[in-house]
Amino acid sequence: METIRVAIRQLDHAKDIALPSYGSSHAAGADLRAAVDGEVVLNPGARVLVPTGFAMALPDGMEAQVRPRSGLALKHGITVLNAPGTIDADYRGEVGVILINLGQEPFTIRRGDRIAQLVLAPCVQGAWQQVDSLDATARGSGGFGSTGKD
Repeated sequence: METIRVAIRQLDHAKDIALPSYGSSHAAGADLRAAVDGEVVLNPGARVLVPTGFAMALPDGMEAQVRPRSGLALKHGITVLNAPGTIDADYRGEVGVILINLGQEPFTIRRGDRIAQLVLAPCVQGAWQQVDSLDATARGSGGFGSTGKD
């Protein structure tokens, strides 16, 4: 697996919170932890922006994707609302995670809890070229469900 260097700054309000870390040598996502004061209760249907206590400088041509943790999703219905959330290479503010509770019970987020994962990915920008027509394909303009497969 390729490794890239990412400059990261731990913020003053989160000196006791672990920086992003991988749970295993082959993990694609680094765990993100909650830098909340004390506890935050997330009621069913509610959403909250959870601070992580760090800022970073991604290399040009990279993005960071904030994704849900599968255990929180399965066991509690907690997911990342805008999954995957995108962090652009030129963003320098604190990384935050928008969590939503799709479960049936209130969920408590405690300081230092693992709340999401961060996946680094290369990205490209398109050079949009306006044309009068597009090349034909068998599918054409068929949209949702048009391939006949569920």
